[in-house]
Amino acid sequence: MATDYTPSELMNRESRSNRYYRNAVERHWDPGEIDLEQDVKNLLEYIEGTEDYDARAWDRTLNGIAKFGAGEDAVTEDLAPLATVLEDIDDQLFLTTQLYEEAKHADFFDRYWREVIWTVEDELGWERSNPRDEKWFNDPYIELFDRNKKAQDRLLEDDTPENRAKAYCHYHLTVEGILAQTGYYGMQTSYGGEFEELPYLPGLVEGFTKIRSDEGRHVGFGMNQLKTLIREEGVDPELIEGTVNELLPLVQGITEDDRFQPDPGEERVGLQDGELAAYAVDKHTDRMRQITDAAADIPDVDELVRLEGDD
Repeated sequence: MATDYTPSELMNRESRSNRYYRNAVERHWDPGEIDLEQDVKNLLEYIEGTEDYDARAWDRTLNGIAKFGAGEDAVTEDLAPLATVLEDIDDQLFLTTQLYEEAKHADFFDRYWREVIWTVEDELGWERSNPRDEKWFNDPYIELFDRNKKAQDRLLEDDTPENRAKAYCHYHLTVEGILAQTGYYGMQTSYGGEFEELPYLPGLVEGFTKIRSDEGRHVGFGMNQLKTLIREEGVDPELIEGTVNELLPLVQGITEDDRFQPDPGEERVGLQDGELAAYAVDKHTDRMRQITDAAADIPDVDELVRLEGDD
């Protein structure tokens, strides 16, 4: 029986997408192998040794972890339309690794909540918290991920160069490139042992470090796709800048969620809002220059993973 099936082209081993794919294969890691026992011990020691530690302080610790976990779940579910419309075999190869890695990230946060958060709460006789409780997710968070899902789903109805550009802007540049990378940087720094007033959580930091490395590669893929859409499909660079700029207020609303900030007059420990904002702006400005400037080149994958994941 005749079919319309046409075999794909051979892989282009020299293409940037294929190099991203190979980098993902070579840097494989297992979220189940990260040791979390010390995190439990350090959290218990910190809580029991901190005067006037209360439920509000505990919520501040959990807030970021809950947001990251739900975000990884969402992007794992929402990326499939892009995988459906891509035609190039090397692009498809890379996106299979990205889907797999997003699933690993979701797995890590689920494991962290079960094996660290719940263990600590059980030891202290507290009620177990829910990582999907509505209290963690404010309106900007919900709207950003709703917009991302719509941008991906639109590809199944109207797969144009402009809609692909918008999909990459929502997911790769904004959700991963600005919100996640900035948040991971802040959490890594806060719980990486730089602040004596905060617990040192080596398992969480190791997970963040590996996830940031993966997402640096994802961001690089999206940047390269956008640069190609500008060069070969005539997509207007202003569409890219405008799309991201529309989403930035939502990112700011997420990172400055006042419900989990210290009360006025209460000392804030860790990175301050201004430091994180400056980090985000610097990253975003540099990426936009590399995408929209015809003379600028996007760093090769090994350099990009180092830049994005090992700050």
